[in-house]
Amino acid sequence: MLSFSVSKKYIFTFLLFVIALVSCQTDYEEPEISLDAYQIVDGFDLEVVASEPFLEAPVAIDFDNRGRIWTVEMRGYMQTLTGESEDMPNGVISILEDKDGDGVIDHSKVFLDNLVLPRAIAHVYGGLLYAEPPNLWFVEIENDKPGKKVLVDSLYATEGNVEHQPNGLMMNIDNWIYNSRSHFRYQRKNGVWKKEPTTLRGQWGISKDNFGRLYYNTNSTQLVGDYVFPNVHIQNEYFQPRAGVGKVLTRNQRVYPLHATLVNRGYQKGVLDADSMLVNVTSACGPLIYRGGQFPAEYDQNAFVCAPEVNIVKRNILSFDGPFTTAEQAYDDHEFLAATDEGFRPVNLFNGPDGAMYIVDMHRGIIQHGAYMTSYLRERLAERGLDKVIGMGRVLKVKSQDTPLLEVPDLEAAASEELVNLLSHQNGWVRDRAQQLLIHLSDDQIVDRLKEVILNSGSGIEAVHAVYALHGMGWLESNLLIEMVTKGSRDLAAHCLLLLREYKEYLDGNAEVEMMNAIQDQSDPIIDLYAIAYLGSRSQDYENYVVPMTTVIAKKHDKDIYYDAAVSAIAGYEEDFLDDQRTIDIGQPEKLVDKVTATLKNRRADKKYWIHQQATIPSDDRTKGLKLFRTTCTACHGQGGEGIDQLAPPLQDSEYIKGSKKRLALILLHGLKGPVHVNGTRYEFNAHMPGIADNTTISDQDIADLITYLSNAFGNSRREINAQGVKELRSVKPKEGAFTEEELKALIDDD
Repeated sequence: MLSFSVSKKYIFTFLLFVIALVSCQTDYEEPEISLDAYQIVDGFDLEVVASEPFLEAPVAIDFDNRGRIWTVEMRGYMQTLTGESEDMPNGVISILEDKDGDGVIDHSKVFLDNLVLPRAIAHVYGGLLYAEPPNLWFVEIENDKPGKKVLVDSLYATEGNVEHQPNGLMMNIDNWIYNSRSHFRYQRKNGVWKKEPTTLRGQWGISKDNFGRLYYNTNSTQLVGDYVFPNVHIQNEYFQPRAGVGKVLTRNQRVYPLHATLVNRGYQKGVLDADSMLVNVTSACGPLIYRGGQFPAEYDQNAFVCAPEVNIVKRNILSFDGPFTTAEQAYDDHEFLAATDEGFRPVNLFNGPDGAMYIVDMHRGIIQHGAYMTSYLRERLAERGLDKVIGMGRVLKVKSQDTPLLEVPDLEAAASEELVNLLSHQNGWVRDRAQQLLIHLSDDQIVDRLKEVILNSGSGIEAVHAVYALHGMGWLESNLLIEMVTKGSRDLAAHCLLLLREYKEYLDGNAEVEMMNAIQDQSDPIIDLYAIAYLGSRSQDYENYVVPMTTVIAKKHDKDIYYDAAVSAIAGYEEDFLDDQRTIDIGQPEKLVDKVTATLKNRRADKKYWIHQQATIPSDDRTKGLKLFRTTCTACHGQGGEGIDQLAPPLQDSEYIKGSKKRLALILLHGLKGPVHVNGTRYEFNAHMPGIADNTTISDQDIADLITYLSNAFGNSRREINAQGVKELRSVKPKEGAFTEEELKALIDDD
């Protein structure tokens, strides 16, 4: 017995030693990735945080409360030049970990798998919000494994191309979750998910500044943004604002690549310079307003933008003038980060919990979707072998050399008091997450502490976070808001005015009038803008006060952004507003009267701004055309239009694709029989191509969309026929069965 006991103790000790030894080792050998092909501006270091085999084709990341990276991996995207892999359920959401503490990922584990083209995630409400078209899901997290799952929106991304579907999922300071390429925002309140319209924004990626204004972009425009806080200008369903949302902030779209560029429209005049370098950005995406607090002060709230087609990350300097924002390129002959590595495909940027900027590098040879890819690009990608650059993925980190990285707080274990203190943290990521955790914990013992922060913070951003924390917890009071409109910082006053619209029934009338008078005395352009938005919401109770004050403020600034705020705010009271305008003797601002009159006309005709009616963003014609091509054409012509011997000729540079679109429509409608000539080669076929005129499931618009796709993918990208044109050609039929070349030539000459 004694002998057995000793042996057991020895074995147990030995096992503990082995476990300890193993725990000090990495799960895999950490890959060594060279960055010799990368150039970053002086004063910064670029590091590889994660790479294959720990991840593949990442398109977005988020950090959990422990600072770990969660990745969205769109592995099915364009694995080949024709993109047949998109329906494969091979996408994953993974958790990356650095177990040995050296700053490089050495372990990954899958949280969710078998996903088809997942595109976005966000850690919110103690769980994970994620998008897998067409759905938006929320799933609880239990020991790093998925728990109960709730369908938030079954129409999140039902239509559109993979590059043009909603994405982003960013929680803003107002406790709403915003998206790119979407006109809806989301919020969970008391366990119930809410969805409501917002401005349609961007294409891929979304960011925000400290105030909460939103920034996004399109492929050909570096940075687009809103001058106003979200939804300020869209309260009126019958008014479409134009002055304060969707504004181009970067007039200069110049890029400075390190090498000759492969881009989709490289054959067009002016796209490339004499050295085959791209002139202006064509794939801008993943913008970031840097709020990390680790970079030098002059980088605070700079706008960084990905340009994956030229393997660069750009830097722009934001400037604020009253309610207006502009952005200027930081450099006029180089980029913040550029590489000669053609696999470097930065597609998204994020502020990290340590203050660094994180770059999501999809690391793919092909980043142009098949619906839009021209034959020009397809051929050159194949020549360069870039279609073979798959199965890879990176996360890079940019940090300043001047200061160490910030200590990452363990928010998972943070108590309410600590979270309140973190509202003043230098890192915007930490402030944002602390605010949301306070709301999630909903500790009523911390309410007085939050009020203290608001009253004593002076001009600090922590006061704005504290206000929205109280609002999210349901403990915000109207008297506090009124007090801070007159005593708080400009930004705090603006936010309090917006929030006051929700507390109309609790307001002290005398205090409210005093606040309005104080606003007029301040004459601040920012406060005035949000005062107009607030005043309009009080039209019913202060009819004789609102119109004169709104008119005075708007006329003083005489800018459309103020008039738009007024029209938005007086929703439902346009007629009364116009009647009161006629009675005041301070002069009617013509622009304001015109906008209100037009909106009243829309209301009477029940003509709403489309974001209040349309449930989803429709597909574009090339995306629809690609889908039809894959279902009706590829069996004979091949996935890449290369043709199949003894069955169908190639489509690439075919005279039938590049020539008259009416002739192409006739072939699609009524068919074609051989022999046919393509690029000087005669093709003989035993069978003939059938027409689709009698297919009742394919409309005239479908055929027009198919022609648009074929022209873009294999021809000259010209749009020369619409649904009506297709309809008119249905009656032009061949003599027998299908058209011959001779018949088509007699009917329609080449353009």
